[in-house]
Amino acid sequence: MIEPMQEKDLDQVIALEQELFTSPWTREAFLYELQENPYSYNAVIRKEGKVVAYCGLWCLFDQAQITNIAVARSWQRKHLASALMAWMEQTAAEKGCETLSLEVRVSNEAAKALYWRCGFEKISVRKGYYQDNHEDAWLMMKAIGGWQ
Repeated sequence: MIEPMQEKDLDQVIALEQELFTSPWTREAFLYELQENPYSYNAVIRKEGKVVAYCGLWCLFDQAQITNIAVARSWQRKHLASALMAWMEQTAAEKGCETLSLEVRVSNEAAKALYWRCGFEKISVRKGYYQDNHEDAWLMMKAIGGWQ
């Protein structure tokens, strides 16, 4: 079941963030999203009382941007990422967004496969996008129509 992310979830979210990403978001970044950013929508999936997946989304006027999506290694390949992607698409459409976009490392084949399956298209390459190693990112986008 997908639930809104809450401040009490942050210890578990940060632990996953640090385990899964080479440039993890900070607690302060997540707190900003939860407390101060009116355009931010964040969700978690719990299994056995623990946060095992989470995602974030910005809805700005007619465009939505996926900020993050993560699934604990022990819960990967169980369709949790697909469920979060569907939740983000539905949330963005309900907010009137026409498009949904994201950046993904060119080396992240698993993530790119998920996004292809979800109907995203590669729009362009952002050269040196990632600060940790200056890896390029694909900008991927999907038309979602909003208020359908």
